[in-house]
Amino acid sequence: MARPWEADPATTFKRRLGKSPQELGTTTDGPDCPDIWELDNGDIVVIGRDLTESLGRNLPSGVSVGADERLVVIPRNMLIAAKQDIPSV
Repeated sequence: MARPWEADPATTFKRRLGKSPQELGTTTDGPDCPDIWELDNGDIVVIGRDLTESLGRNLPSGVSVGADERLVVIPRNMLIAAKQDIPSV
């Protein structure tokens, strides 16, 4: 059975949502910067820490993580900064 939504591996980055990790102070300018981006097809990509193994052990009832999915954590201030760039509809 096909899934109702699939991630498109051919899409590209369109624009950052919110402020850069440097502006928020959530990076040391190394290769470990959390970030949120809108893709050309309208989907969103989140760059963060993979905590699938540790958080996945205690998922709430009705929540699951597929074999090709990960639990990604970003700083709270990053999502709050992105709020102004996220459409309400």
